[in-house]
Order: sequence, then C-alpha cells, then structure tokens
Amino acid sequence: MKYTVTNWVEDLQKDGRVCFSLVDAMEKFPLHSKNVLKNTLTRLVSKKKICSVWKGFYVIIPVEYQSKGIIPEVYYIDWLMKFLGRDYYISLLNAAVFYGAAHQQPQEFTVATTPPSLRSTQKKGTKINFNNKATILKQFTEQRKTPTGYIQISSPELTATDLIQFEKEIGGINRATTVLNELAESCDFKSLTEEFFQYVPTPVIQRLGYLLDDVLEYQSQADDLYICIKKHNISFRKTPLKNKKPVANCETNKKWKVIINEQIEIDE
Repeated sequence: MKYTVTNWVEDLQKDGRVCFSLVDAMEKFPLHSKNVLKNTLTRLVSKKKICSVWKGFYVIIPVEYQSKGIIPEVYYIDWLMKFLGRDYYISLLNAAVFYGAAHQQPQEFTVATTPPSLRSTQKKGTKINFNNKATILKQFTEQRKTPTGYIQISSPELTATDLIQFEKEIGGINRATTVLNELAESCDFKSLTEEFFQYVPTPVIQRLGYLLDDVLEYQSQADDLYICIKKHNISFRKTPLKNKKPVANCETNKKWKVIINEQIEIDE
C-alpha cells in the first residue's frame, strides 16, 4: 500500500512528535514537488489534522483539540522557537499564570525573544506576541514540563519586572499591579544578583519597589528588594510611576524616588 503524507503525520504522532516543518516533509517525500506537498498539507489543515502556526511549520492536532482546530501554545512554542532558531521565554501574563496569578486570564500569548523582531502572528484564534530583549539570560528563567515536552518561562522576579516594564502591552499599570498582587508571594528578591540589576532597567526596579511597598503592602518583599539594591550599590534617580504622563505638582516617594503621577486601582 502506498505510504502517504497522512500516514507519515499519523506515524509522527504515534512516535510522540508534536510538530514538523515543510522541509521535513520534503526530505521524507523527495519525489513530491513542493507545491504538491503544500497542497496536501493544506488539505490536512482543512480536516483539522494539523495546524499551520508559522509559514512552513505545522503542529499535529491531538484528537481532543480537533473540534476546535487549534491547540494551546504551550504545546508547541518550544518547538516553534527551535524552528526559528531563537532563545526565548514565555513572559508577562502567560508566565504569571504558572505562579498562580490567574486573576487576569491572558487573551494573547506573549513570548520574549532576541532581535531581529518577529512579527506577531494570529491564526484561527491564536495570537502570539513577541517582545524584544537584547539577550535572553537563562539564569532568570525556569523550565516547566508540558504534555509535549518542556518550555522556558520567566522566573517570578523577572515576570514581576517585565509586568512593570511592558505594562502597556497588558492593559496598563493598574492591571500590572493587580497581577503583581498575586505574584509577589512567589518572588524571592533577596537572592537577586548584580547581573539581574544590570539586566533590568533601574527605573523599573524603582517602580516595582514602590508598588510592593506602598500600594500592595508587601513589606517583606519590598524590604528584601531594597536590601539587595543597597548591597549591589544601585543608585536611584527620580522616575515617574507612569511614563509619558505629566509630573508637575506630584509627590515623590523618598525611599524609591518614584514620582507618584498615577493613582493605582487594583481589581480585588
């Protein structure tokens, strides 16, 4: 009996493979033209057997997800980033969920990676946003097991600073603070290294400290962060709590040197 592309995809799934590329298919079926293979794979997409999540990259859809035709991003993101040849970590709200901060369910999937920029991708209700980081330092990430392998997520401390640094991308500083309120107990600021303070902009650290200290009243975490800052000789300059918002006649927090130009309201 003729061995078809469908047979091959089924065998990949039996072997525990989650994804494959068009190049993989071309190597397996060298007598097929590229266009023939692409048309065959398109038919499998229409049958909800596979899903195209990136040009030339396909995910095999488990039976339990075939009615929707999509699968959770955590099932394939590590494979996709390897296909793209990028270091990465899952960040912001998606990382916070792993630490129990699930009050604000993310509607999009956010990944931090290195330049050059990757354009956000949206297919069949799945949207992946990519944030640029000059470098990805693995000592500030954690590995988690999924049903299909392993993924990299930001540590609780890096997640906390990313929430502040990229607050616009998750709906603003109020939402960031709401998530931080659930995340803070997972953070161990007293063990932060000098390299962490070189990696994260100092104004972000100041805003985080102020929010922990004065807004959320996580005194222990705020004290740990402040002691670590002093230990590594990090110096503060006045910085606004909310970027690009007027600061005239606003009070300044003396400890964190944060100009309080935004009143924080969190969702309980």
